[in-house]
Amino acid sequence: MTLRNVRLAIAAALAFGLTAPAAAQWSERPSGFQPRYQREDGGFQPRYQREDGGGFRPRYERGEDRDFGRARRGGDGDFDFYVLALSWSAGFCELGGAQKARRQCAPGAGAGFVVHGLWPQYERGFPENCSAFDRPLPRAALDNVQGLFPDEGLARYEWRKHGTCSGKGPGEYFADVRRAREQVRIPGRFSSMRTDAHVTPMDVLRAFEEANPRLRPGMAAVGCRAGVLQEVRVCFSKDLRDFRPCPEVARKSCRARDIRVPAPL
Repeated sequence: MTLRNVRLAIAAALAFGLTAPAAAQWSERPSGFQPRYQREDGGFQPRYQREDGGGFRPRYERGEDRDFGRARRGGDGDFDFYVLALSWSAGFCELGGAQKARRQCAPGAGAGFVVHGLWPQYERGFPENCSAFDRPLPRAALDNVQGLFPDEGLARYEWRKHGTCSGKGPGEYFADVRRAREQVRIPGRFSSMRTDAHVTPMDVLRAFEEANPRLRPGMAAVGCRAGVLQEVRVCFSKDLRDFRPCPEVARKSCRARDIRVPAPL
C-alpha cells in the first residue's frame, strides 16, 4: 500500500470514528431525556416508553392489587380522586388470602366487607410508592387503625404503597380511610348471609347504589377473579365529601355473567 493510500485509510477511519460516540450515547439515552425512576427490588431503575410518536415518558409497572390503569410514581398529594377498596373477606380468603392473613381467614372470623385500602388515583392511572424512605409508622397512628383494617400488617403496607401518595402524614391518612369507610353503607343482604350466593356484578353494584343514594352508576366497580367476588371499589372526590364518577375504574368492573359470593367464614 502506498503512503497516499495509508493516509486516505486513516482519514476515513477517523471520519467514521467521530460518529461512534454520539451514536452510542443516543442509544443509551437520547439527548434531552430526564430519567424517572421505578422502585425495583429496593432500588430505582429508569425505564422509557415512546408514547404517541413524540417524546418519551417513563413507564411503570401496574400495581399488583389493582386491575385498572397504569401505575406511575407521583408526587405527594398529586392525584385527582380516591378509590376506597372494600374486600369481601371470604372471597379474599378463598382466592389465596388464607395463607397471608390467617387471623382474618380463621373459621368463625365472620368478616364481611373489610377495608383493603384508600388509593389516590389519576383520571388515567395512579401513583404508588411515593416515598423512597421506609420510615417506621408511629405507634399512635397504628393504634387508630384498630377495627379499620383486618390486620396491622395490611395497614402498614397500604400506607407505604398508597398513603405516601396522599400528601398527608400517616395519622391524617388513616383518619381519611376511616372517614371514607364510614360514608359507605354496606347493603343488608351481605350482612345477613349464611350460605353462598350467586349474583351478577350488576346485582352487587345496584345493591350498593340502593344502600347509598348518592352513589350512582359509573362511581363504583366490582372486582372478581375465578368467578368469585373479590371486592367493591367506590370512588370519592379528593376531599372525601362525596362519591364521584370514575370512568376508568368503572370500565374495568368485573365482566363475568355470574359470580359466587362465599358466605362469611
